[in-house]
Amino acid sequence: MHQHQVPSRFKAKIIPVSIFDFVVFGGTGDLALRKLMPSLYYRDKDGQIPTGSRIIGASRSDMDRAAYIAIVKEHLVKHVRDEDFNEECWAAFAERLDYVSTEVPNGWQNLKQALAADGRIRVFYLSVPPGIFGSTCGKIHQHKLIDDQTRVVIEKPIGRDLETSCEINDSVGNYFHEGQIYRIDHYLGKETVQNLMALRFANSLFEPLWTRNWIDHIQITVAESIGIGTRGGYYDKSGALRDMVQNHILQLLCLVAMETPKEFGANEVRDEKLKVLRALRKIGPEDFKSHVVMGRYREGAVGGRPVIGYMEEKGIPEDSRTESYVAIKAHVDNWRWAGVPFYLRTGKRMPRRTSEIVIQFKKVPHLIFPRNADEVAPNRMVIRLQPDEGIRLYLMTKVPGPGGFRMQPTPLDLSFAEAFKMRYPDGYERLVMDVVRGNQTLFMRRDEVEAAWMWADTILNGWDNLNTFPQSYTAGTWGPSAAIALIERDGRTWYESEKR
Repeated sequence: MHQHQVPSRFKAKIIPVSIFDFVVFGGTGDLALRKLMPSLYYRDKDGQIPTGSRIIGASRSDMDRAAYIAIVKEHLVKHVRDEDFNEECWAAFAERLDYVSTEVPNGWQNLKQALAADGRIRVFYLSVPPGIFGSTCGKIHQHKLIDDQTRVVIEKPIGRDLETSCEINDSVGNYFHEGQIYRIDHYLGKETVQNLMALRFANSLFEPLWTRNWIDHIQITVAESIGIGTRGGYYDKSGALRDMVQNHILQLLCLVAMETPKEFGANEVRDEKLKVLRALRKIGPEDFKSHVVMGRYREGAVGGRPVIGYMEEKGIPEDSRTESYVAIKAHVDNWRWAGVPFYLRTGKRMPRRTSEIVIQFKKVPHLIFPRNADEVAPNRMVIRLQPDEGIRLYLMTKVPGPGGFRMQPTPLDLSFAEAFKMRYPDGYERLVMDVVRGNQTLFMRRDEVEAAWMWADTILNGWDNLNTFPQSYTAGTWGPSAAIALIERDGRTWYESEKR
């Protein structure tokens, strides 16, 4: 059996999709070539794209179809596994590809002519800067390319704060109604994230325990070993809180903390996520120092190789106050979670790349093993999103053999790659096909985005009021010492990610 094949017992019914045209604005950009085209290639390879559907790159670059196809192939060879790329599949995928330059004379008219006029589903993916979302949508409208079967996909960042987020949403909403707008967060397309919902709502074992009565605290970590690279100009205007917390991490928090929806439907799920965002306790300037740590990496070593500090990266101004790390102690003020802290952290130049959610349960109420009190650790569930997606539940077990009743935490380990013996799809693969299917469940609604910004803005305002610089941490470590103090003064410690 090939690694990418799914055992028959795990095969699910694939929901068929209708024929479609998929237009990628910014079709020659990094996101399109590194993520979108490989994702569409895999979906085509697995037979999910119907005959007659087409994928059209659109950008300012003046080139012909053949040149664009060559560029796409070059990047597929880089980003698709060797065993999954073959000439037969590539030839079928290349047949679907087309290209239009929107900057040449009559460029938009050429795009209109390239699109089918048979009433098929039409997707416009805006892989372009947010500042031109509105103008791009305006041109789509101007050339009469919008009908009831049209959808538009927009990427983060959706603004720098609540005000600019509203401006961007308004600019897109002038031409598309909310049911046509897909605000994508690729984290929500990850299988492990969706398995979090399955874990909670398809197993009677866990949901009764998913409350303040049994859970001590929750940690959410999104760590990157890379620095800012060539993105200095963009990143310095954003920072870790805007780049990761306001979207990715808050979405994960919502899925952990939300109440059970009536059904797994777009509005039902997003209604419950919105309630969580609105229940987040605001962190005002007076609480900032006790609840938030901002950091920035200095030179160090990652993976045994020396790396430069943030301020030495290309494009960083000398007076930069931008953070590459943030740790937050958050609270969800509702009946289920009252008194349970959520510790959130994200940063660049961490020891390794990992994204995980840690559910730390409370200690047993009465210990019957007095001589082993120090050995009995509370149960812990670790949900790893990347890499090596899976779930570990740590239980106390007796160490085999004579010599006393000794115990240790032992994990029940579910590695999805090992359990299902298949290639693990990228989040974009699921999400691009959900757009075609018209399923908005895993996409953010406008009121979600704005509620997240309302909470994040209070932290940003607190940071601005302090008018200080981020605390330094050595590249290759888990952040500033103040972040350790943030959790340890509550008698808790950060969970250190394990290599599987």
